[in-house]
Order: sequence, then C-alpha cells, then structure tokens
Amino acid sequence: MDASERQQSRRIFIGGLAVASLIILAVGVVAVEFEAPPTPETSTPGTGTSEAVQQTESTHETRYAEARRAMVQRQFAARDIKDPRVLKVMGRVGRHHFVPQTHRHMAYEDHPLPIGHNQTISQPYIVALMTQLVRLKPDGRALDIGTGSGYQAAVLAGLCKEVYSIEIVKPLAEEAGRRLQRLGYDNVTVRHGDGYRGWPKHAPFDAIIVAAAADDVPQPLIDQLAPGGRLVMPVGNFFQELMLVEKLPDGTIRRKNLGGVAFVPMTGEARE
Repeated sequence: MDASERQQSRRIFIGGLAVASLIILAVGVVAVEFEAPPTPETSTPGTGTSEAVQQTESTHETRYAEARRAMVQRQFAARDIKDPRVLKVMGRVGRHHFVPQTHRHMAYEDHPLPIGHNQTISQPYIVALMTQLVRLKPDGRALDIGTGSGYQAAVLAGLCKEVYSIEIVKPLAEEAGRRLQRLGYDNVTVRHGDGYRGWPKHAPFDAIIVAAAADDVPQPLIDQLAPGGRLVMPVGNFFQELMLVEKLPDGTIRRKNLGGVAFVPMTGEARE
C-alpha cells in the first residue's frame, strides 16, 4: 500500500465506522422520475418561449458549473483526492444530468441522492475516491458494475478509451444507456444483466469498479482483470470494507483493505 492509500485508509476507517470521509451510499427511497430536457425548437413561433428557455438553461448551467467547481475544491482537493486527471474529469461531468429534476438543486452536495427503483447515485467523494484508486490510463478499458443512472460510467469515460457498464435493474440500465448516448458518451456501452460474472466478451479490463457489496470479491471479476489492473469494491454484509484488488504483472493477486463503508448489497448470483 503506497503512502496515499494508507492516508485514504486512515481517513475512511475510524473505529470501524465511516466517520472522517462519511461514505453512505444506500438508503431506501421511493421511485422518482427524470424529467426530459426542454426542447426549445418545438416552441410556438413569435412567443419568445424558445429564447427564454435557452436563457434559463444557460443560467442553470452556469450555476451548476460554479457548484461543480466548489465540489471539486471542497469535497475532493481539500481532502485526499490528488490525481489531477480525476479532479479534472469530476469538474467536467455534470452530475445534475444524472439525478432527477426534483433533486438537481442538491446535485453537487456531499451525499447520495435517490434515482428511483430504490437505488441511489453515490456520494461524489466516493466516486472520486474509487476512480482515483483504479489509476486508469487514457488507453485503458474499464468495467463498471452497478450503472445506476450512469454517473460513474461517465466519469470513467473521460479517463479511458472504453467503458463497459452493467446494471441489474432493467429500467435503470435502459435509462442510463439513453442518457449517456444523449450526453455524448459514445465510448460507454451499457447492458442489463447480473454483473457478478463480469463481461468476459470485452475482458481483460484495466480497471473494475463495483458499486454494490458482496461477501467476497467475485472470482470471475478477478479473472477478467488485466495484468497490472486494479479492482475496487465493497466487501461484507452488515460490516463492509472497501477492498482494493491488484493483479500484478506476473498474475499475483494482492488485496488491500481501505476501511469501513456502507453500500447497497449486490443482488443476483452474489446472493445465491
């Protein structure tokens, strides 16, 4: 474990609880709906509606950009997120596009938000942390398990060549796929399915991020990790730990416990 990861471990885990970095990813929530983006081109000619909508959207985007800059400085750079590529991409991806319209005013706050189907979008800090831990390179290939609304996949897409993302909740998978395409993330492929066995067709992966907890790291995922690759996921039931798995160039597997966390449980084959 290098110095930065030892520091992260200390900050995440204090007395068995996620205290200093408060990682809370899963709560029971009611279903919510995303609102489709406005379509000014369909406005009635001569009413000025199109121009007004465009001005409103521009104002909102400016505010979101300011909130995003504050998020990067206060939630990431002021803590232990130091990778400049990660900071840059977190400052570029609009998290407000990945939360329901009713929650967009909270899009850049330091906590998870509901996205429907009893699921949440992860706390921004944990997305940045897990992304930093896998050390993606521009020519790399990533596997994202637990697509949710697509935010983590979008972040990974800004750091590597290809992203493959799996979501077990079919409506979420379909919505995320459409959303990522609409936003221009052409290097992301989303499919509905159980992520326990990964995506062998596109393996090996230089990075694997799993946004749900299992009793142990699934062996199929370790098998699909490229030599030199990294996998990060929560492991455990009631008491969970963030686990970093490295596959060294000679194929040796090395595991590092980075401290206590709280994620939703992995479903499907992981629970059989």
